[in-house]
Amino acid sequence: MRRVTYSMGVSLDGYIVGPDGGFDWTAPVEDVFRFWIDEIREVGVHLLGRRLYETMLYWETADQEQSLDDAELEWAALWNPLPKVVFSTTLSTVQGHARLASGGVAEEIERLRAEPGEGDIAIGGATLAAEAAAAGLIDEYRTMVYPVLVGGGIPFFPRHERRVDLELVETRTFSSKVVYLRYRVAR
Repeated sequence: MRRVTYSMGVSLDGYIVGPDGGFDWTAPVEDVFRFWIDEIREVGVHLLGRRLYETMLYWETADQEQSLDDAELEWAALWNPLPKVVFSTTLSTVQGHARLASGGVAEEIERLRAEPGEGDIAIGGATLAAEAAAAGLIDEYRTMVYPVLVGGGIPFFPRHERRVDLELVETRTFSSKVVYLRYRVAR
């Protein structure tokens, strides 16, 4: 069965964006960006909320820019053809290899798991991940912890009263002092 993973950059105090909506502190340096490239190779489909989808739209045409380095071109070549499912109540159309979800996240994950396919089902966006977590659908939490305290904003982990036991699967420290933590949900 395909794994459902939730992976994003997070501040040490647990936020994916700060109180002002900014996340410039997550701009990856070379070794972190290389890691994200390697991770996206394991993804078969990416589920995104509207805000993350709109942020990632940059990559739809980024490969046409002369200023991209080799790693950015590699990312674009992997990201653009990747199937994406966008959850939004305000968008009526999406671009590239994306489609709007027709149901809730639980129904979409069930459908994707039932279909033939390889690679993880990745979730991006805290609101979408919170819905999947509440339904017990996330198999792995993957955090890229940045050495910054932002003091508030959108939390990585959903705020609900439910205990989830985790098993540490992998850790890695990057040259920029960013720490990757990968946990599997203990079932």
